Amino acid sequence: MPTTDELLAQTWKVHQQGNASQAERVYRSVVEREPNHVNAWCYLGIALHDLRQYAQSVAAYERALSLQPKFPIALNNMGNSLRYLGRVQEADNAFQKAIDLTPDYFNAYRNRGTLHAWTGRVDLAFKYYHQAMLINPTDAELHRNLGVIHLYQGNFKEGWREYDYRWKCSDAIQHPYQQPKWLGESLEGKTVLLYCEQGLGDTIHFIRFAKVLKERGAKTIVHVQPPLLALLQGCKGIDYLIPNSLKIDQPFDYHCSLLDVAAVLQINDTNVPNEVPYIGIQKHLLDYWRDVLDRELPPAKLRVAIVWQGNPDHQADMFRSVPLDALTPLADIEGIQLISLQRGAGTEQLKNWKGSKIIFCMPETIDQTSGAFMDTSAILQHCDMVVTSDTSMAHLAGALARPTCVMLGYTPDWRWLQNRPDSPWYPSCKLFRQTTIGDWSPVVKEIDKTLRNWKKYVSSTVVP
Repeated sequence: MPTTDELLAQTWKVHQQGNASQAERVYRSVVEREPNHVNAWCYLGIALHDLRQYAQSVAAYERALSLQPKFPIALNNMGNSLRYLGRVQEADNAFQKAIDLTPDYFNAYRNRGTLHAWTGRVDLAFKYYHQAMLINPTDAELHRNLGVIHLYQGNFKEGWREYDYRWKCSDAIQHPYQQPKWLGESLEGKTVLLYCEQGLGDTIHFIRFAKVLKERGAKTIVHVQPPLLALLQGCKGIDYLIPNSLKIDQPFDYHCSLLDVAAVLQINDTNVPNEVPYIGIQKHLLDYWRDVLDRELPPAKLRVAIVWQGNPDHQADMFRSVPLDALTPLADIEGIQLISLQRGAGTEQLKNWKGSKIIFCMPETIDQTSGAFMDTSAILQHCDMVVTSDTSMAHLAGALARPTCVMLGYTPDWRWLQNRPDSPWYPSCKLFRQTTIGDWSPVVKEIDKTLRNWKKYVSSTVVP
């Protein structure tokens, strides 16, 4: 029989291989048998954090610290879990205590910087990131994080340079092609392989660069997530569209991620290729959904599509998803008709809707036959406005040039930039930003004003 410490070491290896659930069961069995085993409580806290059970994770770390108050690893890890719970000051205090105990604690400085980046204190984020850099100047994750902040602030030159370090991070998916990565060489008569690297919304956002390279003389092969194949058939600039579940058999001269094309071209807020729409919609779907909406819904002066919930597995979901009940005031707008295009997580909130007008829901079968976003895209064309949180819907609506109100958390994703009401990426989008973390009321109030004057807004954002 292994000793307790040997069992914990063996289980940690299992945990590091990605099996947090199995590891949690073992850690729990240890603390039940030996309730004063400090390291077991810390391991349990890590497993619970990885399982996104942040409150229980904090409780496990607190138990470890009650047994050993001077435990910098537990303090640092607890700070991370507190960050995900939005308990900012407590998280900051935990990081400070960890640093007091271990002044050269790199992870504590880096995590403290991320805490403040998430909560909008960019000055403090830079402060702690730079202190971390004095300890470990080559850490890829740290450089990537600095790149995100620079991009968010509109410092594109520094941002692209630092953000390129993401390829050196441990979670990066590498593309070991024999052909060279495209770094700006002439593409006249050349074939370039373009691939996605993040979520569906990111692909919709950056697919515009296929057309940019096509105009430079390239033949383009685009390797994307299978769900987007149907949608991107209507995107200009793509010669070959291949699901990334399959290997590339076609010959090519260069490869590059869609996002890296922006970096190579040194895109900034003054030269974004923002010709929209850049995604087309099949006419038969437009006709079909026009008939369905006309038949199933009553006439309305203002038809508004709404989406409030993003992917709950996204690390910043608690900051970017909007509770449906926050949108209740919109139902009081005269002549408005609210149409839910929310799918999956978030739809459970509909049963508690207390707005003065009902929300019309689309069939659960939308996008299942024609392909992801295909029906949704057609429905959007028959809506006057779109109101959405920072999800793939914001990118889809922007790519389709639909008049859109995007609800943004206090510190949103870098691509929405800092302190501006518009987006250089999407001319038809208007941005509504939180002024206080967690408070969506002022955001919805401003959107309410916009919707009450929607014809004026649409005329100012219409794309010829």
